[in-house]
Amino acid sequence: MSFCLSLTNPHITPLIAPIRPKSPRAVAGGSAMAANSLRVAAAQMTSINDLAANFATCSRLVKEAAASGAKLICFPESFSFIGAKDGDSLKIAEPLEGPIMKQYCSLARESGIWLSLGGFQEKGSDDEHLFNTHVVVDDAGNIRSTYRKIHLFDVDTPGGRSYKESSFTEAGKNVVAVDSPVGRLGLTVCYDLRFPEIYQLLRFQHEAQILLVPSAFTKVTGQAHWEVLLRARAIETQCYVIASAQAGKHNDKRESHGETLIIDPWGTVVGRLPDTLSTGITIADIDFSLIDSVRAKMPIAKHRKPVEFWKSASL
Repeated sequence: MSFCLSLTNPHITPLIAPIRPKSPRAVAGGSAMAANSLRVAAAQMTSINDLAANFATCSRLVKEAAASGAKLICFPESFSFIGAKDGDSLKIAEPLEGPIMKQYCSLARESGIWLSLGGFQEKGSDDEHLFNTHVVVDDAGNIRSTYRKIHLFDVDTPGGRSYKESSFTEAGKNVVAVDSPVGRLGLTVCYDLRFPEIYQLLRFQHEAQILLVPSAFTKVTGQAHWEVLLRARAIETQCYVIASAQAGKHNDKRESHGETLIIDPWGTVVGRLPDTLSTGITIADIDFSLIDSVRAKMPIAKHRKPVEFWKSASL
């Protein structure tokens, strides 16, 4: 089943018929939930330079997701804060054990739902840098896994706006997957989407079943490439993709594309927030029998060549 909830439009609109998924691999505290429901939610929001206001928005969305039966809700990159000026993110950056993340851990525990928190401003190794960190919190309020964004957005976009994320962000070095009640999650952040190698590793070495792509795509690049890249990642890995997006104008200088999506392993969009600028959630049920079927009928894991083959192949 897939449907959308929006703070601007609270009505629930069914999109496809219900499905009956098989249970994924179990994790501590999650196996009972997985046996009953494999529903996930993807959130869309417009974060600003106000930690309290963003937390209030996240809290509302978490409650909507939990009420719908979702066991995991995925938030976009920079969910807790987007600065109005250069350097603002460095000022609010905290370690994972700081009060900002503790608030979200408490929210997960009180709501009984897992949180995918994409793009947290984690304090870096010095005062001039932070990590862009994807944090997964379980329904008991414990941090289960963290991934530090590997590919940093140093880009001149069409229209003249330049970005240089590396000027204040340290790049991560590790590919990360984690088990959850709704399956094995592969963690990425935003600009990672343009580098298929990390998704290949998540699928074929780390056995991911769901790829998470929390993002704050620019309006220009999002209009051109967002959906096609997401669907490509789903098709070439035969995984579900959950892409939670920032949307609309955050301040006078920054605007995000929006278009939060959930995509199945055949590349079909099964969850979409119909308004690319609204704050809300889209919900879908993860069908593990579909993953099994797609992978069995098109066994690319068996057909793909090892790295050694390409090193020795003549060009």
